[in-house]
Amino acid sequence: MAEPMSHPAVRTAVEIMYEEYYEPITLAYLSRRVFISPFHFSRLFSRVTGATPGRFLTAVRLFEAKRLLLDSDLTVSDVVCAVGYSSVGTFTTRFTRAVGMTPSQYRDPRMRDQLVAISPHYHRLPSLAVLRESTLRESTLRESALRHALRTGSRSGRATLSARIELPHGVSAANVLVCAFADDIPQRAPVAFGGLTGQSGTATVELRGVPTGQWRVHVAAEHRGPQGNSVLTVGAIQRAATVVDDETIVLRMRTRAIRPTDPPIAVTLSSRSGSLTPSGPQAALSAIPVRRLTAV
Repeated sequence: MAEPMSHPAVRTAVEIMYEEYYEPITLAYLSRRVFISPFHFSRLFSRVTGATPGRFLTAVRLFEAKRLLLDSDLTVSDVVCAVGYSSVGTFTTRFTRAVGMTPSQYRDPRMRDQLVAISPHYHRLPSLAVLRESTLRESTLRESALRHALRTGSRSGRATLSARIELPHGVSAANVLVCAFADDIPQRAPVAFGGLTGQSGTATVELRGVPTGQWRVHVAAEHRGPQGNSVLTVGAIQRAATVVDDETIVLRMRTRAIRPTDPPIAVTLSSRSGSLTPSGPQAALSAIPVRRLTAV
């Protein structure tokens, strides 16, 4: 048996999804194409990618829809047809449920500026200016939230996620973005994020003011390749991190090259209202207990 991440049947199925996502693709169709029974194919695919074939295909279609909404002049109706939906109403309902805003709202220019797109074929991180602005706005946002918490006695949103990230050896300095999401294949804006620029070796990014809950933490690091091209490495914790108020949770992560079987991710750092919810190293919090987790 080949290593799961390089299993040829799964890689073939993923390639079919990217090439034919606008067609009606079923589990039976994919299993026939890779010569494996539907039951065994579904189990193998889930083990390799971390998602069922249906969820992976949905992620591919939403990824392409978001890309077209932000990077093309196609109408919403044209985008709907381009990603394989026959009904604008059905697509709008599913898109809004998954993303938290309508396709038309998603076309706001602020969404494009704050786009995080990660796939084997296309990647994009916010510009340095956006990352720096989010860090500079951090202190004001956190101080305001803490003053409100002290006035009201609320303890929500007073936790910290400290991500200690091992970057690949021998690469140029990277811009690093860490985000906490509710889902393992996120579609909505993160509940908290933080970024650093010019990092190499090991970087520590702190997400302050993280709400109570269970969050999936992803990291993306953008380097410059030998020819000046943009190279992205990524990482994620294997299980959701349980966040409790007034604690600091330390996560140990490392980044790696994007695999062909990684589910595509496309989110903006902006919520539906257009407001940012950044976190970073400059927010001032009082000393809080530390709980350490190891997650690679």
